[in-house]
Amino acid sequence: MKIAIITGGSRGLGASAAIQCARQGMGVILTYNNNRQRADEVIQTIEATGGKALALRLDVTDSASFPAFRDKVREALQSVWDRPDFDFLVNNAGYGLYNMIETVTEEQFDGLFQVHLKGPFFLTQTLLPLMADGGHILNMTSATSRVATAGVAPYAAFKGGLEVLTRYMAKEFSARKIRANAISPGPIRTELGGGLNEEFEALLASQIALGRVGEPDDVGLAVASLLSDYNRWINAQTIEISGGYII
Repeated sequence: MKIAIITGGSRGLGASAAIQCARQGMGVILTYNNNRQRADEVIQTIEATGGKALALRLDVTDSASFPAFRDKVREALQSVWDRPDFDFLVNNAGYGLYNMIETVTEEQFDGLFQVHLKGPFFLTQTLLPLMADGGHILNMTSATSRVATAGVAPYAAFKGGLEVLTRYMAKEFSARKIRANAISPGPIRTELGGGLNEEFEALLASQIALGRVGEPDDVGLAVASLLSDYNRWINAQTIEISGGYII
């Protein structure tokens, strides 16, 4: 059984990715920060269809906690799956902040940097010894790195940085046959940044070729597909999942 670690797997895109990966026969370790109840609900959904998953707490902004998290992962792999390693890492955890450049504080800037770029960098570094050769790293970026959207400059800048980092991961980890790709969602109906009101959703839908905003499962299904052998020759790419957003 292949095993995936999905950060931020208690809600939104991460929860959908966890559920869809489990439906494809993968074991799942999902992380949550504060809401254990939501994480447990995702696990219950997975177990209801015969899957196997567990939740571990992780604050992606606290890199000092990563070694202890790695130890918990090692213990979970051995006790639940009788394995010393895992196969896939999905760096998904994050949050949105909508402020114009002139109003962004240094604290807000640093928070977004820590969760969207520094966190994935050092978490990947920390977990790499536990990843099986031939594994796959999938980084969650954003279509805002391609389409400039007023009010999300720091968020988009760090997502763009994560796209560049993805290519370097593919280059540097190639000796172990570890692939690295990025998945770039367009507008999705989630809680990120406070969610979408009806008027804003209608505006976004008018900018998408397929005429609607995305649902979490549109991205979750893509994650499960990219991690599978069906896409084993895709590497060092950023793949936009947006229904054709501003084309």
